[in-house]
Amino acid sequence: MSIIIRLENEKDYQEVENLTREAFWDLYQPGCTEHLIVHNIRKGSSFIPELDFVAILEDKIVGNIIYTKSTVVDKDNNEHGVITFGPISVLPSCQKQGIGSALIAHTKKLAQAMGYKAIIIFGSPAYYHQFGFESAANFEISTAEGANFEAFMALELSKGGLQGITGKFSADPVFEVNQEELESFEKEFPYKEKHVTDTQFK
Repeated sequence: MSIIIRLENEKDYQEVENLTREAFWDLYQPGCTEHLIVHNIRKGSSFIPELDFVAILEDKIVGNIIYTKSTVVDKDNNEHGVITFGPISVLPSCQKQGIGSALIAHTKKLAQAMGYKAIIIFGSPAYYHQFGFESAANFEISTAEGANFEAFMALELSKGGLQGITGKFSADPVFEVNQEELESFEKEFPYKEKHVTDTQFK
């Protein structure tokens, strides 16, 4: 399997949003919100276009990773810049073939070269530990609500990248989805029936 990884361009937007919808449909809730999040990220000031990549297999886009700027706010209300990726999407028919891993590895190196200090994400520890992610609690970083759990993880992009950076993580508000906007956006796509599935309760 030969995967080509390249920057996303505007001509890819609709195809990427559709594959994101396919990748997340019924996974965490009936239907999904991730395709709208991707759509809105590109319009926001936190978007990092230099880290927005697609994976291509046999001339078809089968994966995407997108990054935003985020911050850790310390006890003195100082903001420290970090970055966040997600959604990371792979077409269901192409999952478990290393496409997501290739996108993460490729962009991780670029982010490091660009001088970013760390990546903070929410995700599956079993999957993301292989890339060096560890519990954000190890760096004395909590969620915006002051919580910590295994699915909240951080990765230093250089040795000591998070040294002296502690506090509460603050992601861009773009990840907060408005239900009316979602319902309107969903009309731009072919109809898909929503279901309650086992994965929504994990």
